[in-house]
Amino acid sequence: MKLVTRAQLGWPTSAAPSQSTAKGVKVHYLGSPVSVKLLGDHGECLALWKDIRRSHLANKVEGYSDVAYNYAACPHGYLLEGRGLRKRTGANGNQALNIAHYAIVGLVGSSGLTEPPDAMLSAIRDGIDLLRGNGAGNEIKGHRDGYATACPGGPLYAWVKKGAPRPGGSDESGTKPPASSGTYTVKKGDTLTSIATAHKTTVDNLAKLNGLKNPNTISIGQKLKVPTSSKPDSGTKPPTAKYEPYPGASFFLNGSRPALGKRSPIFTAMGKRLVAVGCGKYKVGPGPELGQADVDSYEAWQRKCGYSGTAAKWPPGKTTWDKLQVPNT
Repeated sequence: MKLVTRAQLGWPTSAAPSQSTAKGVKVHYLGSPVSVKLLGDHGECLALWKDIRRSHLANKVEGYSDVAYNYAACPHGYLLEGRGLRKRTGANGNQALNIAHYAIVGLVGSSGLTEPPDAMLSAIRDGIDLLRGNGAGNEIKGHRDGYATACPGGPLYAWVKKGAPRPGGSDESGTKPPASSGTYTVKKGDTLTSIATAHKTTVDNLAKLNGLKNPNTISIGQKLKVPTSSKPDSGTKPPTAKYEPYPGASFFLNGSRPALGKRSPIFTAMGKRLVAVGCGKYKVGPGPELGQADVDSYEAWQRKCGYSGTAAKWPPGKTTWDKLQVPNT
């Protein structure tokens, strides 16, 4: 996930009201012309996002406390922080609808740039998964679902109606998970990603099957339902991949900030690999507690992989994580 935080945008902490849970996420578009210049210049995306916030704050009729959306997604695959996590949206039409769902807007409009590129769809999906890990339920809807509007426009709404599948064949689309036929007992070092991989399913399906609002909070000894394609739990840990699967951006974050102080053997293994590839910034360690040295080291690794600016910032992305080849813990 390529996340641009409020701090990177130069914005203060959001003044929007807090809201810890919602039924899910609603997807929006801008409903006005959007320049195709965004496709060739990410700076145009950032400028537009800042203009949207300025216009919302200047709207005395609506009385916005902040930009209306929790996040925006740009055609370059960046997720741009708005109100952020666990904040009530102002975008869904009225108070009842705002309470029901968080909101993500794709930077497409009614003319000009109207077709969301795959990178934008992936960023919206990143936002949905991030919100799901922080209080959102499994519903994915368009703004027009429950409110009289054309939003989020034809192309984007067609994707939402399909379940918002991630482009490229990795379907975490919100479809009904397979029925369960057995259980797996969580062992030390397990992540939901490693369990899903071993049982030939997805993190999203396991989370739905077990009613997990935050996939990062499984605990040792916990019994998890597994799909029909899996064998019932034999009491032993399933075979694991040679390398630690990417645990998702939310694993590394506390809200929109690094999850400093979080403990996991994954951080130790990650740090050792960062040292091995010449990016270690450690005076003590690494691991098992996530510290600023881990953040600095991983950002150095992302720069070494060719990323720069906000793209090189924390959290780890899947491409650089897979390239680092962190040993399975």
